[in-house]
Amino acid sequence: MPETEIARLGIGRKFQKPTVFENHTVYENLELAIKSDKRVAPTLLARASPEQREQIARTLRTIRLEGSAGRRAGTLSHGQKQWLEIGMLLVQEPELILLDEPVAGMTDGETERTAELILELEGSHSIVVVEHDMDFVAKIARKVTVLHEGSVLAEGGMQQVQADERVIEVYLGR
Repeated sequence: MPETEIARLGIGRKFQKPTVFENHTVYENLELAIKSDKRVAPTLLARASPEQREQIARTLRTIRLEGSAGRRAGTLSHGQKQWLEIGMLLVQEPELILLDEPVAGMTDGETERTAELILELEGSHSIVVVEHDMDFVAKIARKVTVLHEGSVLAEGGMQQVQADERVIEVYLGR
């Protein structure tokens, strides 16, 4: 499906490498991503409504970048760019958020903050995370699904999955 159709279905996707408009400010990135008519004329003439400005302000607080709203996105750390991209999804008001390797390349502090952010979104969005950092997964996951060769190998709580003999055999080679 085209990106626009996926977004219209209420699905927000974020891939491993952050995709932000590096020469625009953090605020402008959120403003550009906000759910609105994206045809050429409306976009060129657009001005954020008071409700949209409040939505952006709320999102800035959620992703903890309110103090960086005027900074160029290209000057942010890797982790901050990841949070900005998550914010860009949030302003689109998706029902389902898909995150691929959201903490790859992050510092320990950034990883911890990303776990906090994902947990803060719990209840307002359904979130699916594909991640190999098991310490991170243990912090955020309510249900873990382990895949092997395209099929579900095990599913359940983190401790249950870690104790599964099939998972141990496939991933630890015992």
